[in-house]
Amino acid sequence: MAAVALNGVKLGTTSQAYLESQPVNDTKVLISDLCRQFYNLGWVSGTGGSITIKVHDESVPKPQQLVIMSPSGVQKERMLPEDMYVLSPTGSVLSSPSPKPYPNKPPKCSDCGPLFMKNVGKRRLISRRKRSWNLNCKAYEMCNAGAVIHSHGIESCLVTMINPLSKEFRITHMEMIKGIKGHGYYDELVVPIIENTAYEYELTESLAKAIEAYPKATAVLVRNHGIYVWGDSWISAKTQAECYHYLFDAAIKLNQLGLDWSTPLHGPIHLGSRKHRDISTKAGTVDSDNKYEPARRCIVLDIEGTTTPISFVTDVLFPYARDNVGRHLSATYDDAETKDDIKLLRSQVQDDLEKGVVGAVPIPSDEAGKEEVVGALVANVESMIKADRKITALKQLQGHIWRTGFEKNELKGVVFEDVPEALMKWHDQGIKVYIYSSGSRLAQRLLFGYSNYGDLRKYLSGFFDTTVGNKKETRSYAEIAESVGVDRPSEVLFVTDVFQEAVAAKAAGLEVIVSIRPGNGALPDSHGFKTINSFSEI
Repeated sequence: MAAVALNGVKLGTTSQAYLESQPVNDTKVLISDLCRQFYNLGWVSGTGGSITIKVHDESVPKPQQLVIMSPSGVQKERMLPEDMYVLSPTGSVLSSPSPKPYPNKPPKCSDCGPLFMKNVGKRRLISRRKRSWNLNCKAYEMCNAGAVIHSHGIESCLVTMINPLSKEFRITHMEMIKGIKGHGYYDELVVPIIENTAYEYELTESLAKAIEAYPKATAVLVRNHGIYVWGDSWISAKTQAECYHYLFDAAIKLNQLGLDWSTPLHGPIHLGSRKHRDISTKAGTVDSDNKYEPARRCIVLDIEGTTTPISFVTDVLFPYARDNVGRHLSATYDDAETKDDIKLLRSQVQDDLEKGVVGAVPIPSDEAGKEEVVGALVANVESMIKADRKITALKQLQGHIWRTGFEKNELKGVVFEDVPEALMKWHDQGIKVYIYSSGSRLAQRLLFGYSNYGDLRKYLSGFFDTTVGNKKETRSYAEIAESVGVDRPSEVLFVTDVFQEAVAAKAAGLEVIVSIRPGNGALPDSHGFKTINSFSEI
């Protein structure tokens, strides 16, 4: 039992004095205020929906903080602070609200309880009440949440009905995606959809599986029902819930207009796109030579030697980063972004020194002064660039340096002349295109955003870098296939110029084509892969 200080006296969080303390009462007031607001938004009408929030108390470790939960089956817009349940971190009821006179119903713990309060490892369930409250919180324990919101908003219900067979909701290139933790405007937001059941507590296992399968997700949709949203605080959960409902509403309205919300341009829904693609392309097609062409729902492109000449990277981008690294670090030394870059580089260099990597030199502590630190960083970065190392610490810093160059028009991205037309063609066919490169996601966006053919990002659904894994490892491609939401890895075509990457992708089950471009390295004899000289051949 956690001990907390109240008026200088140490108390347990389950003591009556703590249950009546200011942090607990403030959280009760907050939930009653939020319920009124959410009622006006249509999220908790008809007594539906629920909110749980951890009692924020800096003297109590987060895993041991109490949880305040709104009751079930009551008029959410009329709730008062004294109507709330107080739960222990394991879900046992520490304080219950008093019944109100007729016609009010007696208060009861929400059926959402097991969805919030179930330990993944426990399987022995005795009664509905114990199922609700004697098990650990899923969203809190699995996602380190500080608050969970369950909404019955009509948008979250209808969006799951547009495609009754879909297991995911996907959307990209919408401003409000930036309000979802870990996402930006160009990212593809993916929300898992689970099937509804007669009772909410029966959703427990499918909710847990969805959370485990989508570690980046901060929400789970329940078909024909609503949504569960969580965040590390009530503000985070509320903000994300508002953004999710906005995006669902936008998807519904775009669908009514015949527009596809899941593609960057949000163009017309047409044959080969969305529901038509699900029916007509999964079986594959036969070309004019009577050869079987596998179904493709997604194309993943390498950059260097595939969309872009190797010489642009080696002769333009790398020298620019090398020549400007000192200037960049000195000018932005105190910025949070650069501090993070330096932290990553320190860790990488320390590892290099321990492994005896040639060219690694010690980086002095901050006490040595800015000049000394920057000088050592520059020496290490120059050595990394010379060795063409595919490491996150280097790629992240390079991306930030290149951003300055692109924004100042000192750099312009270069793609082969067949690339823009192919991107437009695939987009029109409803095929989603992703980029997978050793360069950072930022660097990828810059190259295609400031290209010699204009901004091509509108044709791209997402970007992958080495944070998903090394490009020569099979598990990286398996992870990408999972992320893009295909039924089978073979529905993804990967195009690269590197033989080892092709081998790894093929081992993961992806279709693979090798790009033959001017300046690319030679392939081994009898490599066994289909090759192309232009995207027009795909």
